Amino acid sequence: MRRLPIRALTGLATAGLLTLTGCGTETAGPAADPAAAPGAGRTVRAQQVMRLTEPHEATGMTLLEGPTFDADGKLLVVDVTAPAGEPKVLRVDVRRKTARQAYTDDRGAYTSAQFSPHDGRVYLTDFSSGDIVSLAPDGGDPRTFFSGEVEGARMNPDDIAFDEEGNLYVSDSRGMSEGESKGRVVRIDRDGTEATVLAAGLAAPNGISFDERYRGLWISELTENRVSYLLLDGGGGVASRHTAIRVDGGVAQTDSIAVDADGNLYQALHGRPAMAVYNRDGERLATVEVPGRAADGLESATNVAITPGSTKAYMTVSGPAGGYLYSFDALGRGVRQSNGG
Repeated sequence: MRRLPIRALTGLATAGLLTLTGCGTETAGPAADPAAAPGAGRTVRAQQVMRLTEPHEATGMTLLEGPTFDADGKLLVVDVTAPAGEPKVLRVDVRRKTARQAYTDDRGAYTSAQFSPHDGRVYLTDFSSGDIVSLAPDGGDPRTFFSGEVEGARMNPDDIAFDEEGNLYVSDSRGMSEGESKGRVVRIDRDGTEATVLAAGLAAPNGISFDERYRGLWISELTENRVSYLLLDGGGGVASRHTAIRVDGGVAQTDSIAVDADGNLYQALHGRPAMAVYNRDGERLATVEVPGRAADGLESATNVAITPGSTKAYMTVSGPAGGYLYSFDALGRGVRQSNGG
């Protein structure tokens, strides 16, 4: 999720003066070209599928995030800055290039979406309130799954990863607005009754995804342009933590993360409509980018969903020109770790 002022974002719900960081819309200057860096691998040019949204009059912006495929092959996408009454979750038929509202409310600033393997519901992170909300697959029956403080502090939940049993692992970007490394990774059991901090002192954690073997978590830290790896101990805790990848993005920053069946990481970039692709050993394999003039008015590629069992990938891209879906051929097949977050 990109960084943006929450006045335009949660003015949707609260008209507050808070600042939502971790999902920005400030205009970035010319970014250094990651594809030109040593070891950057090949360039993959994404193709426009469709424009989903225009900047909202009420908020002055649009910001697409959290693409995730449902059981029928429709793509759910959240619009973080959508005001009350306008679609906050869209259901997209990528073949017919049509979209319709799946859900809206009068409060949420939703930054990610993902289906639970436990109950089949779709879970949304509300960055502004700190809550996690779940919906029926058709977008109905909204429920507050989790609310309140975790070890003395309310979350700013950004992205979600589910383990195979349906427990949630949440990137908590707490502290970003103060410029302090107070971010956390929070584990919430699948019933929503117990929440524990697995890692703290992180620099605006944003993307979160399990590796292809569910042995550990990849965490992107937006304000340090790095990806950390948390090796899990198999008992609900962390065995070790280290910096795994340093992302050379120029003024672009690390946003959401997805992982394909081969263990490759797709690191979204805030500040440039592009994604950097690495293997599990940290080697830069490719840069996915919106080519040429098509990139005008587009500031960030926030996330990606790779079609389950296929290499067809759909990237959410936003900026003053609007919110778009772009497609490209991923390096590996889509799995749960590359379908939402």
